[in-house]
Amino acid sequence: MKILLDENIPKKLKFDFAVNDEVSTVQEMNWQGKKNGELLGLLTFSGIDIFITLDKNLQFQQNLTRFSIKIIILDAVDSRYQTLQPLIIKISESLKSSPNQLLIIS
Repeated sequence: MKILLDENIPKKLKFDFAVNDEVSTVQEMNWQGKKNGELLGLLTFSGIDIFITLDKNLQFQQNLTRFSIKIIILDAVDSRYQTLQPLIIKISESLKSSPNQLLIIS
């Protein structure tokens, strides 16, 4: 799977995903500062399968059904690595069991 971490996610979290997952960050793709609609379009055209963000408003700001990617919103108290790292297991489990396009993980 090709996964993209939003710029609000700590970069080192990418190393906690499965070895066979291709994980990139918005910064590595040089997409920092892009508005959500433009970013989602870039994700679709780049073959990204999953977008992970902390932006809880994304689901209300964009018509997500227009995009063929799965979006995971992390519902956490802060964006520190120590807070988000335990959610990696929940992300993996949810991806295996849920057909939904939008997942909220807490």
